[in-house]
Amino acid sequence: MFRLSTFQWVGLVVFFLAVFVIVPMVIASTGRTDLFFTLTSVGLLAIASAGVWLTFYIGRINIGQGAFALLGAYVSAILVTKAGMSFWLSLPLAGVFAAFVAVLIGLPILRLRGVYFAMITLVLTQVFTLTALALPITNGAKGITSIPLPGGVSIFGITLIPDFATLENPRQAFYFTTAVLMVLTYAALYRIVNSRLGHLCRSMQQNEELASSIGVNISYIRILIFAISSFFGGIGGAMFGSIAQSVYPSSFQVADSVNFMLNCFLGGLGYVFGPMLGTLVLYFGWDLLFELGKYQMLVYSSLLIVLMLFLPNGLLSLRMRKPGGKK
Repeated sequence: MFRLSTFQWVGLVVFFLAVFVIVPMVIASTGRTDLFFTLTSVGLLAIASAGVWLTFYIGRINIGQGAFALLGAYVSAILVTKAGMSFWLSLPLAGVFAAFVAVLIGLPILRLRGVYFAMITLVLTQVFTLTALALPITNGAKGITSIPLPGGVSIFGITLIPDFATLENPRQAFYFTTAVLMVLTYAALYRIVNSRLGHLCRSMQQNEELASSIGVNISYIRILIFAISSFFGGIGGAMFGSIAQSVYPSSFQVADSVNFMLNCFLGGLGYVFGPMLGTLVLYFGWDLLFELGKYQMLVYSSLLIVLMLFLPNGLLSLRMRKPGGKK
């Protein structure tokens, strides 16, 4: 078991107040309900990025998370529109199916390291896109449209989750749902890192041969971590499909997979909440530079390079200076 320090508890309380109380109140007072969609997108990207961060934890560079997000989106959409399943049941199933496919793919490719593994995962998103274009069940280039909003969930006559279609502002409901999913995702991530499994992952990251020599089943751990990573991507993609009420082969592209990786680098590979911060900064940073027009990408890329040079361990590596000049 692990314990949180007083500072960490205070940080959690502030985070929960900001996400579940302050932000909704500010949006309601300003009337900018479109911000619910924006923040929901940030939350879902942070969930998918959490999975990429986890593969970094075993020393693998994963640039294929977009493939599993696309897979999760399609699985949920097919189950809801063609099998008549409740979205709330299709959501975990989308994640489980993505994890299952990750196991099948991971068995051969996880033996690779460094740039070789990165290159293989880089093409996964394109492979999944071409597969979606070819399969009849995915409707090819037409995609799956008119996905119904999540229905209600009741137990013994008590409504636990309202029918989103009956709500005045479904975007707010999606925001709270995504916030809960994000909290659960990072709580699971924190638990993994601070468990025996996390210690074994760190040993593998340092030296796989040494870890294997002392009895660590590195093949099993690699597959398990890759499956968990893909599960996060699957549920993130499923939520995106439900919000957009449509899924297309181009819903997730190679650029998205690269951005998931950048989120981890920017926030900090050594910090559990690095992907969350990195996603927030990159998402709004890109929008803030929109006014620069054709120079947007140039400035954006330059800033990323500068940040990587001066903060190689990510934004969370910054520390407030204490009295006396010490950190």
